[in-house]
Amino acid sequence: MKKLKIILGVGLLAVAGYFTVAADHIDAPAVMGGSSDITDYFAFQGQDNNNIVFVANVQGLLAPGSATSSATFDENVMIEFNIDTNADAVEDLVIQAVPRDGKMYFFGPYQPNSTGISSTIKSEALATSVNISQYGGAAAISNSSVSGIKAFAGPRDDPFFFDFAQYSEIIAGNATSFNNPGSDTFAGTNVMSIVVEVPKALLGGSGSINTWVESKRK
Repeated sequence: MKKLKIILGVGLLAVAGYFTVAADHIDAPAVMGGSSDITDYFAFQGQDNNNIVFVANVQGLLAPGSATSSATFDENVMIEFNIDTNADAVEDLVIQAVPRDGKMYFFGPYQPNSTGISSTIKSEALATSVNISQYGGAAAISNSSVSGIKAFAGPRDDPFFFDFAQYSEIIAGNATSFNNPGSDTFAGTNVMSIVVEVPKALLGGSGSINTWVESKRK
């Protein structure tokens, strides 16, 4: 077992019935621009209605080319997906994503030994791994485990659409609404993405959950 105690980034609390999204690009002062900076969190029902997909993106605003090709997952940072199945805002299950030697290892979902800011990696828990995909035309790599969990890790185009310029105009009082469709501030930039698709049966079966994501450093 390995213990990780210091939270370096936290995604927003959200409810995952069919689709939810939270975004926070370079806004957290303690982690801004670092390897643990969470940019987006998505949770939604999979193409297979029996599954839920969790997506955490980190290291936002990576320019195409060398900035993206040289980006790597920090082996001292764990991404933890927290899942609350009884609506008490405390994690009942976790899925922990840990990079090591070119692979992303997923542990869980399992009931954690402790909740809150302290985490222990239960290495004997249900595990899934996938080779981390590379940037630059290489085919994306995904993997499925015998438990039905599917996984991906690697660079991806930033999926979050936000018109930051128009938002600034609204905040300044110069506008009252967003344009349709507006201008995507993040277009052409990349993120490092971690994706895990999990059968609802491993999450209590209903698919009605609260979920949030954290990045934690050793």
